[in-house]
Amino acid sequence: MLEKLKQEVYNANMSLPKLELVTFTWGNVSGIDREKGLFVIKPSGVAYEQLKPADMVVVNLDGEVVEGNLNPSSDTLTHAYLYRHFKNIGGITHTHSPWGVSFAAAKMDIPAVSTTHADTFYGDIPCVPALNEEQIRSAYEMNTGAVIVSEFERRGIDPDATPAALVSQHGPFSWGPTPEKSVYNAKVLEVSAEISYHALQSTRSDIHVPQYLLDKHYYRKHGANAYYGQSSAKSVDHTTHV
Repeated sequence: MLEKLKQEVYNANMSLPKLELVTFTWGNVSGIDREKGLFVIKPSGVAYEQLKPADMVVVNLDGEVVEGNLNPSSDTLTHAYLYRHFKNIGGITHTHSPWGVSFAAAKMDIPAVSTTHADTFYGDIPCVPALNEEQIRSAYEMNTGAVIVSEFERRGIDPDATPAALVSQHGPFSWGPTPEKSVYNAKVLEVSAEISYHALQSTRSDIHVPQYLLDKHYYRKHGANAYYGQSSAKSVDHTTHV
């Protein structure tokens, strides 16, 4: 079942240690088949060097196992909640990467202070509120997804334009159209967090990039007239040739 997607999710998970986004087993990636209403996720607590594509677990959008001999990630219900509410995403990554966790521990957004950030995230990466005792005791993992969705709705943030969040005192979640892209966004988040940390140590001024620079860098990669790379909307015809 979903063998191609299992391979994609396996490959995405295996990239986490290579990109230095996880320590031990502290992370997971999933990917969804929207037509079937099923997603594939890393099994819980299995070391990356022991993982195989066949170990990936197939679950439904209620977080129930459909196929697999191993327990799915303990974060499965968070992934399920995000898939149910953010309809365009195809993959989700969760890590405990140290720079991202530093901002989560401080309950701070990662501010958009550089074009490195603006190329991927259209504005600050929000740090959503910490869960209260009742939310943790009743349905911790599901409520983790719920606080992300609720905060995006409260702030009017487009989850496709800002494809990541920090959960206070926990860590980063990122997403994208594919499992691979969700990992890419997780790495950009971590780099942006490190850049922001060092920049904030250097000044007390507001160092957010101006809106026009944010617009330029985000939309040249993601807008209707994007021209970054080789296959964007105007990537061929934007260059002047002699």
